Amino acid sequence: MPLHPALLLIAHGSRNQLANDDLFWLAGELRMQGFELVEPSFLEIAPPDILSAGKICVEKGATTVLMVPYFLSAGIHVQEDLTKAKQLLCEEFPTVQFKLVPPLGRHPSMVDLVLKRISEIEDFG
Repeated sequence: MPLHPALLLIAHGSRNQLANDDLFWLAGELRMQGFELVEPSFLEIAPPDILSAGKICVEKGATTVLMVPYFLSAGIHVQEDLTKAKQLLCEEFPTVQFKLVPPLGRHPSMVDLVLKRISEIEDFG
Protein backbone atom coordinates (compact mmCIF):
# COMPACT_ATOMS: atom_id res chain seq x y z
CA MET A 1 0.00 0.00 0.00
CA PRO A 2 1.36 3.45 -0.87
CA LEU A 3 2.29 5.68 2.08
CA HIS A 4 0.94 8.82 0.39
CA PRO A 5 -2.25 9.30 -1.58
CA ALA A 6 -1.94 8.53 -5.27
CA LEU A 7 -1.49 11.55 -7.49
CA LEU A 8 -3.49 11.55 -10.70
CA LEU A 9 -1.95 14.36 -12.74
CA ILE A 10 -4.24 15.82 -15.39
CA ALA A 11 -3.23 18.02 -18.33
CA HIS A 12 -5.21 19.03 -21.37
CA GLY A 13 -3.36 16.88 -23.89
CA SER A 14 -1.78 17.86 -27.18
CA ARG A 15 -0.94 16.42 -30.57
CA ASN A 16 2.58 17.72 -29.85
CA GLN A 17 4.34 15.00 -27.84
CA LEU A 18 6.86 17.50 -26.45
CA ALA A 19 3.98 19.34 -24.76
CA ASN A 20 2.69 16.09 -23.27
CA ASP A 21 6.17 15.15 -22.09
CA ASP A 22 6.05 18.01 -19.55
CA LEU A 23 3.47 16.06 -17.54
CA PHE A 24 5.53 12.86 -17.65
CA TRP A 25 8.54 14.89 -16.43
CA LEU A 26 6.45 16.30 -13.56
CA ALA A 27 5.31 12.79 -12.63
CA GLY A 28 8.93 11.65 -12.41
CA GLU A 29 9.90 14.64 -10.29
CA LEU A 30 7.04 13.98 -7.87
CA ARG A 31 8.08 10.34 -7.57
CA MET A 32 11.56 11.52 -6.61
CA GLN A 33 9.91 13.64 -3.87
CA GLY A 34 8.54 10.48 -2.27
CA PHE A 35 5.17 9.94 -3.92
CA GLU A 36 5.22 6.29 -4.93
CA LEU A 37 2.10 6.35 -7.06
CA VAL A 38 1.90 9.15 -9.62
CA GLU A 39 -0.05 8.65 -12.82
CA PRO A 40 -0.13 11.23 -15.63
CA SER A 41 -3.31 11.57 -17.67
CA PHE A 42 -4.87 13.79 -20.28
CA LEU A 43 -8.32 15.26 -20.69
CA GLU A 44 -8.28 14.74 -24.44
CA ILE A 45 -6.14 14.03 -27.50
CA ALA A 46 -3.31 12.09 -25.80
CA PRO A 47 -3.28 8.85 -23.84
CA PRO A 48 -3.77 7.84 -21.14
CA ASP A 49 -7.14 9.39 -20.44
CA ILE A 50 -8.24 10.34 -16.93
CA LEU A 51 -10.47 7.32 -16.32
CA SER A 52 -7.79 4.85 -17.48
CA ALA A 53 -5.10 6.43 -15.30
CA GLY A 54 -7.52 6.59 -12.35
CA LYS A 55 -8.17 2.89 -12.77
CA ILE A 56 -4.41 2.22 -12.73
CA CYS A 57 -4.17 4.08 -9.39
CA VAL A 58 -6.86 1.82 -7.92
CA GLU A 59 -5.30 -1.34 -9.37
CA LYS A 60 -2.00 -0.37 -7.73
CA GLY A 61 -3.69 -0.18 -4.33
CA ALA A 62 -4.65 3.46 -3.89
CA THR A 63 -7.42 4.15 -1.39
CA THR A 64 -7.17 7.94 -1.86
CA VAL A 65 -6.46 9.59 -5.21
CA LEU A 66 -5.70 13.30 -5.49
CA MET A 67 -6.71 14.53 -8.93
CA VAL A 68 -4.17 17.28 -9.66
CA PRO A 69 -5.03 19.55 -12.59
CA TYR A 70 -2.00 20.88 -14.45
CA PHE A 71 -4.14 23.84 -15.49
CA LEU A 72 -3.64 27.51 -14.68
CA SER A 73 -7.26 28.50 -14.16
CA ALA A 74 -10.60 27.06 -13.15
CA GLY A 75 -12.15 27.22 -16.62
CA ILE A 76 -14.76 24.91 -18.09
CA HIS A 77 -12.37 21.94 -18.22
CA VAL A 78 -11.68 22.12 -14.50
CA GLN A 79 -15.18 23.12 -13.40
CA GLU A 80 -17.11 20.70 -15.59
CA ASP A 81 -14.93 18.09 -17.31
CA LEU A 82 -12.72 17.21 -14.36
CA THR A 83 -15.66 17.28 -11.97
CA LYS A 84 -17.46 14.83 -14.27
CA ALA A 85 -14.39 12.58 -14.46
CA LYS A 86 -14.20 12.60 -10.66
CA GLN A 87 -17.87 11.65 -10.43
CA LEU A 88 -17.40 8.76 -12.88
CA LEU A 89 -14.38 7.46 -10.97
CA CYS A 90 -16.28 7.69 -7.66
CA GLU A 91 -19.15 5.72 -9.16
CA GLU A 92 -16.86 3.03 -10.59
CA PHE A 93 -14.73 2.76 -7.43
CA PRO A 94 -17.01 3.61 -4.48
CA THR A 95 -14.50 2.45 -1.85
CA VAL A 96 -11.79 4.84 -3.11
CA GLN A 97 -11.72 8.55 -2.26
CA PHE A 98 -11.12 10.81 -5.25
CA LYS A 99 -10.38 14.44 -4.38
CA LEU A 100 -10.05 17.20 -6.97
CA VAL A 101 -7.23 19.63 -6.16
CA PRO A 102 -7.68 23.30 -7.20
CA PRO A 103 -5.87 24.47 -10.35
CA LEU A 104 -2.52 26.25 -10.05
CA GLY A 105 -3.81 29.72 -10.99
CA ARG A 106 -4.02 31.91 -7.89
CA HIS A 107 -1.65 30.04 -5.65
CA PRO A 108 0.74 32.57 -4.03
CA SER A 109 3.73 30.66 -5.40
CA MET A 110 2.67 31.54 -8.95
CA VAL A 111 3.92 35.11 -8.55
CA ASP A 112 7.35 33.87 -7.48
CA LEU A 113 7.41 31.36 -10.30
CA VAL A 114 6.57 34.00 -12.93
CA LEU A 115 9.19 36.36 -11.51
CA LYS A 116 11.76 33.57 -11.58
CA ARG A 117 10.97 32.85 -15.24
CA ILE A 118 11.27 36.55 -16.09
CA SER A 119 14.65 36.75 -14.35
CA GLU A 120 15.96 33.87 -16.49
CA ILE A 121 15.80 35.99 -19.65
CA GLU A 122 19.36 37.02 -20.49
CA ASP A 123 18.55 40.57 -21.58
CA PHE A 124 16.23 41.29 -18.64
CA GLY A 125 16.87 44.57 -16.84
